[in-house]
Amino acid sequence: MAPREPKRARPPAPADDWALFLDVDGCLLDLAPHPDQVSVPARLRATLDGLAQRLDGALALVSGRSLAALDALFDPLRLPAAGLHGLEWRAGTVSQAAPASPPVLAAIHAEARAIAAEYPGAVVEDKGPALGLHWRAAPAAMEVLRGFAEAALPRLPGFRLQHGHSVVELRPAGGDKGAAIAALMREAPFRGRVPVFAGDDITDESGFAVVNAKDGISILVGAREPSAAHFGLSGPKAVRRWLEEGQSGMGRQA
Repeated sequence: MAPREPKRARPPAPADDWALFLDVDGCLLDLAPHPDQVSVPARLRATLDGLAQRLDGALALVSGRSLAALDALFDPLRLPAAGLHGLEWRAGTVSQAAPASPPVLAAIHAEARAIAAEYPGAVVEDKGPALGLHWRAAPAAMEVLRGFAEAALPRLPGFRLQHGHSVVELRPAGGDKGAAIAALMREAPFRGRVPVFAGDDITDESGFAVVNAKDGISILVGAREPSAAHFGLSGPKAVRRWLEEGQSGMGRQA
């Protein structure tokens, strides 16, 4: 008989001394077949804005999307954020820019698009210095896209593969969500607060590790196992409900 999966307790309500870090796709937002097809509930913008104000700005998005894509998605909000799995981030007037794209990446992008065209629903996402190959809406493309990414990697010195939910990325090595959270925690308004991070994907495990090491609160969204997260929420709808309840109940300590 297979071992029972751990059941994690629901996280405590947000408290005034938190530094709140939130993954986007699969955490704040429901997943979609194409990254451009996600929708942001109107109430979510208001909830995030209210929480950010009550946390004195100590709320950040931590995503595989670029900072520019996050700003467009959550417009008119412009929150502190870490993009491209930590390759770029900003907090107040302090920021780190993503590295430039190597010239060969354009050719690899074109090759990937030609392969994806043979699998309706497969998506090749241009992420500036990174390239995402998605097969959520085309499961039959999984092996060929993974194989292409592995074969292309030697042509991109200093790059590595980043695996996630029905996606593999070719991206510059160095940096991850955990490193980005650690960097943000060194800056105002996050410095000196209790770090809290909610995420759903394997790419979020580095963030859980950093938060746990700082005696913070790590929250797994969904049922993926194994995970180092200490608390859990069932999905994006539960995350949004938790944040809304937290906004109305701010002032209590976790």
